[in-house]
Amino acid sequence: MISKDILVQNQVGLHARPATFFIQKANEFRSSIWVEKEERRANAKSLLGVLSLGITGGTEIKIIADGVDENEAVDALEKLVVSGFAE
Repeated sequence: MISKDILVQNQVGLHARPATFFIQKANEFRSSIWVEKEERRANAKSLLGVLSLGITGGTEIKIIADGVDENEAVDALEKLVVSGFAE
């Protein structure tokens, strides 16, 4: 299991469209992946779960992955978040 703290770069955070990109990327991996904001954790492969965290721009999140491709999963999701979801 690995985890990484990442600052959400885009202004609006993980609203519907960026959250969809995030979930699509997470679903490319076989590992279990979670996203954490403060004390709350959600399945990174669930749109409702990610949206329920209310992640806004400038928020620090933690991406946690556990499985055969955990390193690749965290790296790919970090790149997506740091890119600002190309917005």
